[in-house]
Amino acid sequence: MSRTLVFGDIHGARKALEQVFERAAITENDNLIFLGDYVDGWGESPEVIDFLIALKQKYRCIFMRGNHDDLLLAWLKTGEYTEQWFTHGGQLTTEKYSMVPEEKKQLHILFLESLEDYYLDDHNRLFVHAGFTNLNGVKHEYFTRMFYWERTLWETALALDKNLGHNHPLYPKRFTLYHEIFIGHTPVTRIGETVPVNRANVWNVDTGAAFKGPLTVMDADTKEFWQSDSVYTLYPEESGRN
Repeated sequence: MSRTLVFGDIHGARKALEQVFERAAITENDNLIFLGDYVDGWGESPEVIDFLIALKQKYRCIFMRGNHDDLLLAWLKTGEYTEQWFTHGGQLTTEKYSMVPEEKKQLHILFLESLEDYYLDDHNRLFVHAGFTNLNGVKHEYFTRMFYWERTLWETALALDKNLGHNHPLYPKRFTLYHEIFIGHTPVTRIGETVPVNRANVWNVDTGAAFKGPLTVMDADTKEFWQSDSVYTLYPEESGRN
C-alpha cells in the first residue's frame, strides 16, 4: 500500500534527509509531500536541492514553498538580500552557492520557481508551509505570501481552549474548513517538543532541524513518524541557526 509521507523543514541538512529516507523505508509506492524550507541552516543547502530534483525523477513528490526558499530564489535571481536573512541562515547558503556552477544554479532556480503555495488532497487535507489568513480558506487568500510567512494559524491553535466545541461561536472558522492541516515553519522546539505536535486539526511537523532538533517524516494517515538524529550532531563543525 502507498503511504502519504509528510516531511518537515529540512534547512540544508542533507545527511538528516538521507537518514529519514532510510528509517522510514520509503519506496516508489509512497507519496511524498515536502512542507518547504529546504535551505538555510546547515551547510548542504545546494545538496538538498540536488537531492530533491533527483527525487522528482523517481518518486511522486509535491514540494511546498517555504519562506527561506523564496528568499534564496530572490537572491539567486537578483543578488539582493536582507540582513535579517543573512543572520537566519542566508549567509552560509550564499557562501555554499558561490561554489555552485552557473548551469546548476539555473536548474535550482527552476526548481524553486516550481514550488507550490499549498496542496489540498482528495481527503480535504491541507498541506502548507506556514498557514493562511482568509476565513474562507486558501483559495480566497488575498496575500499569498502568507502561505509561507504567517504564524497566526499555529499560534491560534496553541492558544485554543480545548473545551470549545466546533459549533461554539468562539471556535476559529479556519479550523473547520479542512479535515486536517499539516504545517512547518514554526519549530515545535519553541514549546519544548521535538516530535510532531497536534493542536485542533493542525499538525506541526517542523521539529527543529535547523536548531537542535531532528528532521521528521510523518505518515499523514497513521501519524506514525520517523526521525533523524538531532541534526546538530550530524554537523559538529557547524552551528546551524543556533
